[in-house]
Amino acid sequence: MKIHEYQAKEILARYEIPVTNEILCYSVGEVQDAAEKLGYPCVVKAQVLTGGRGKAGGVKLVRNAEQATEAAGQILGMQIKEYTVEKVLVAQGVSFVSEIYAGLTIDRNTKSAVFMVSREGGVEIEEVAKDNPEAILKFTIDPDLGIAPFVARKIAFALFDDPKLISQAVTLFQKLYKVFVDTDASLVEINPLVITSDGNLLALDGKMTFDDNALFRQPQILALNEPSEDEKKEIDAKDKGLSYIRLEGSIGCMVNGAGLAMATMDMIKLYGGEPANFLDIGGSSNPQKVIDAMNLILSDKSVKVVMINIFGGITRCDDVAKGLIAALEQIKIQIPIVIRLSGTNSKEGLEILKNANLPIVETMSEAAQKAIALSQDFLR
Repeated sequence: MKIHEYQAKEILARYEIPVTNEILCYSVGEVQDAAEKLGYPCVVKAQVLTGGRGKAGGVKLVRNAEQATEAAGQILGMQIKEYTVEKVLVAQGVSFVSEIYAGLTIDRNTKSAVFMVSREGGVEIEEVAKDNPEAILKFTIDPDLGIAPFVARKIAFALFDDPKLISQAVTLFQKLYKVFVDTDASLVEINPLVITSDGNLLALDGKMTFDDNALFRQPQILALNEPSEDEKKEIDAKDKGLSYIRLEGSIGCMVNGAGLAMATMDMIKLYGGEPANFLDIGGSSNPQKVIDAMNLILSDKSVKVVMINIFGGITRCDDVAKGLIAALEQIKIQIPIVIRLSGTNSKEGLEILKNANLPIVETMSEAAQKAIALSQDFLR
């Protein structure tokens, strides 16, 4: 689960990590009032649950009322990676001499938290990792010890020479680790953490994501959730016993079993296609489940063909075939479908599908290739 910058900085502030003075706004008028209250210069920042705001024009420095009004008008309502900007954060301008990155995430190899810092702050850390990986320093945190003072000092000394900054950093890093643990976060970032002109550390931006599996014990965090349209679909699918994740391709996939679903997407990619989703309907032949799955796939307008790949294990293929027919009789499908059925009682199942004039293939590779060809024909 992701939260907005303003929400992340509110959490950081509760742990006494220094953040900028700022006001959340929903209209041009509110931005004007906030800018006057905070003083100039100030920064108007789009609040959306994605990165790349600066590159998209969603972050603007303003030095007077006219610029504040103009920036608010440009940012509110703009699209950033399919997100519409509905609110902005007006933050007090800060004079600083240096930008640093500081963050915590989970390292599954060491089964521990890893504290990452870099003197190349203020840019996307993914770009630094790609272009200059040596600039990112990583410190594994022993889960039994936590971030003890000597560990925090080791990290601080890797970044600073000034004793005053080292002292501030030790305290700040320990607090940041406590935020990470207390909130069941999977990622906590301050980027940039700046050294102000008067020699203090200050968080100009904050980012946090949380472990969905721990939200049951984090009601205050869960209350901050603002699911996107795709996330709403995933939640609805889960309520219906389906596992669904939207992707960027044009071939909709309906599969029973997570492993088979992954193999199906790999097969589509192997032959040059792009899957539109991951969708595991489980081991059920219940027609309603197939209806729900099909409606979910068809709600994505980028889907040009549906590939149904079913392997009957404990669930018999003839039962699955009957379920598919019952479901497809209730749904008007305007795009082509390809069905591959294999496993227990597959001969009987295929005969049922054949008698219903449904398009069937024998192998998964054949299904993938036919689905790709049909999607290309549809686009023509």
